[in-house]
Amino acid sequence: MQEIIFDDIGSYPLPEGVSKEWVQNAFKTRAEDEKLFTVINDAFQQKIDAGVEVPTYPQYQDMNEQFLKVIRDSECTESPFEVKLECARIEELEAIETVAKAYKEKFGETLKVRICVTGPTELYLKEFGGTRYTDIYTIFAKNVNKFVRNSMKSSKHFKIATVSIDEPSIGLNPELAFDENEIISALTEASKAASKRGADVEIHLHSALYYNFACQTPTINVIGIESAGTPSYLELIDKKVLEDTDSFLRLGVARTDIYSLAGVLNEKYCTNVWKDQQYLPELVTQLETPAVITKRLRLAYRRFGSLIKYVGPDCGLGSWPNQKIAFILLSNVAQGIKDFRESC
Repeated sequence: MQEIIFDDIGSYPLPEGVSKEWVQNAFKTRAEDEKLFTVINDAFQQKIDAGVEVPTYPQYQDMNEQFLKVIRDSECTESPFEVKLECARIEELEAIETVAKAYKEKFGETLKVRICVTGPTELYLKEFGGTRYTDIYTIFAKNVNKFVRNSMKSSKHFKIATVSIDEPSIGLNPELAFDENEIISALTEASKAASKRGADVEIHLHSALYYNFACQTPTINVIGIESAGTPSYLELIDKKVLEDTDSFLRLGVARTDIYSLAGVLNEKYCTNVWKDQQYLPELVTQLETPAVITKRLRLAYRRFGSLIKYVGPDCGLGSWPNQKIAFILLSNVAQGIKDFRESC
């Protein structure tokens, strides 16, 4: 049996007393790096303590603006939209060096990390909508590759083992102006450096409709599917297509659709759990429990077997009520995976 690896998607609740506005300003001005880096490191350490085997740095920036602010900055571009390599930095990776160094000293091994970059399709749609400029789309793909290349080159105390290209609009956004071949070409360009340097390259999709685009992309080897909240997505995946293209799966085994989960509790107690928060812990003590997670993993494994390479929560936990409940969810996933491994 191939080892199934526990990773997470990225976003995480902020600690009490720290607002999104403060974080946004701290990234913009870089005037309070000490506090900002502490916020990032504390959340990152929580993921490690919860048992995430290949954690993603906590994403506290807007997934589009984090990259578009560099692409729009004339001082960071060589020509319109074309980012200079030295400007293509993921700031959070600078912060987590501290935790990674401590991990290395404590365990005597290098921490494996997952990074998440917003894909060229998503960035292009945010900036240009349904207007079709194929040349600019290609430049965006090259920019994404630069962010990955620079990150992999400059990491000191950790190893980037997984690079995820986040493309939620593929299969969902009707404004998508590019054809299949253009999308595959852009995804190939965006993930070249990661593939060349030996990382697993994952695509994070919010719909499984066009998963075959990723299978046909030679530099992508892991297809991420949000299968806990929408189990029917697994019906769209053809095992033979995965086998024929040497592709693996990253499956969601814990739901992260917090508003739907809260709705279950609202109905159960005839209340609004966002105002009456005493029932919120039931999200992780009654609904998303280790037993439920193990059961989902068993069902998926019966169908796909060793084609499953990564598992974790469906999506990020940024909209979850607080860090404590998010931490318990991650711990439940770790326990669910452990129970699955022991029963095999």
